[in-house]
Amino acid sequence: MLAPEQIFRRAVENRARVGIGLGEDTRKVRSSVRAAQRKGYAEVVTFDSPEEMVRALKGGEVQAAVRGDLSANQTMAEVKRAFSLDHLLRAALMQPKGGRMFFLAPVGVDEGWGVAHKLEFLRLSAILFRQLGVEMEAGVLSGGRMGDIGRSPEVDRTIDEAMEVERLGRLEGFSVTHCQILIEEAVRTRNLIIAPDGISGNIIFRTMHLVDGCISMGAPILNLDKVFIDTSRAKRCYADSIALASALAPQGK
Repeated sequence: MLAPEQIFRRAVENRARVGIGLGEDTRKVRSSVRAAQRKGYAEVVTFDSPEEMVRALKGGEVQAAVRGDLSANQTMAEVKRAFSLDHLLRAALMQPKGGRMFFLAPVGVDEGWGVAHKLEFLRLSAILFRQLGVEMEAGVLSGGRMGDIGRSPEVDRTIDEAMEVERLGRLEGFSVTHCQILIEEAVRTRNLIIAPDGISGNIIFRTMHLVDGCISMGAPILNLDKVFIDTSRAKRCYADSIALASALAPQGK
């Protein structure tokens, strides 16, 4: 089971060198850095631009990076350019009030469209869960219950797609279940929730994090061979994002 204490403990054990972006809200970022270092999560270095931070990550000057409050568009574009990626796949670590933690994917509006992308999320997320020492239990959402088949071609498409992801994912050895539209049940038993597409995933993230105040530690970029944690500038503190980056950083380097 995913738990904040587990991530904080791994961060302290690793105490990686982590870079974080320093944008407009310098006070928030600097206070987050002080909090993370005081708790022993990481040795933290600040960067004033996406180019500098991504260059340091690629060159090994830092073992992991956190976007902080740098521009999302500029930073993600620089990650794609520097690492020659045509798309990014991110999974946000969510901690609902009074509920168990889970990863939510996709969270980018252009991510997670189609069976192939969802299977890629499963494969890459399995690596992430192994790094955290937790068994992955994936739940794939669709646009309706099984009894809703026939009510709308779009609902039918999402159900067919989710069932295919379940079938193919199980053939690859993953624990994956089609949870229909029942997200309220899925989050009680699954630790990876795969939304029907990037738009619905982004809406779920915004509703939970920005409306209801659910904590999100950040969103690791899954299809990157370095540790990069994307963050929302709405966060009050990035210390837990720094901890997540340190916990996922390669050990002994």
